[in-house]
Amino acid sequence: MSGAKARSDAPVAENVSGGGHSTAAPPRDRKPGGGVLKRLKSRRSQVESRPVTEEDLRTQSGHITPEDVLGLRVATRGYLCKPEDNIYNIDFVRFKIRDLETGTVLFEIAKPPHTEDDEENREADASAGRFVRYQFTPAFLRLRTVGATVEFTVGNRPLNNFRMIERHYFRDHLLKSFDFDFGFCIPNSRNTCEHIYEFPQLSESLVRQMVERPYETRSDSFYFVENRLVMHNKADYAYNGGQ
Repeated sequence: MSGAKARSDAPVAENVSGGGHSTAAPPRDRKPGGGVLKRLKSRRSQVESRPVTEEDLRTQSGHITPEDVLGLRVATRGYLCKPEDNIYNIDFVRFKIRDLETGTVLFEIAKPPHTEDDEENREADASAGRFVRYQFTPAFLRLRTVGATVEFTVGNRPLNNFRMIERHYFRDHLLKSFDFDFGFCIPNSRNTCEHIYEFPQLSESLVRQMVERPYETRSDSFYFVENRLVMHNKADYAYNGGQ
């Protein structure tokens, strides 16, 4: 999504999830107006890799794999791949967060249509569309299960083993890691899926610190095709909305 600042007056939580691999096909629902909505749960048997640093990954030979980023213990300062590494032209065009217990939509944003200036803007800002800043209310940190619906388009290449690993940190502490398999996506397709995030229960002390220190909660979202890193997005979060 764009780098615009995202806000919500409703109680909202961060995008974090845990590991585990299920062999069952993801559940699918019909979307309003036709089409299929995939519902994806994070892998539950995710094993953390040996600790690595951002510098380790930048200097290693070969491409970056899921096992590599699972070894990161702090949020990255920069990006571990370039925009041009997205050779599959994956483009996220809509994003929505809802509380699965109540069905309340907490946040929703859509990417504006392409314009003739898009290419010039993309060249002027290599990180355009790769960073989002969110502001939520403190109640977000107490939510249990959240659904994040993403809609994305794919270029003229098929996506095999499309996978996202999302790691959330507060300061230098890993809060949780989520690991989702999108599966196969056909070329030139528009796809919609909902990631199911089961949030960890946070202590009142940690909640208070996260509210008092806006934008010190950060996340890295790594996207892989055939175990090769092709996209890296970043976000930071404040939970002091409404105060």
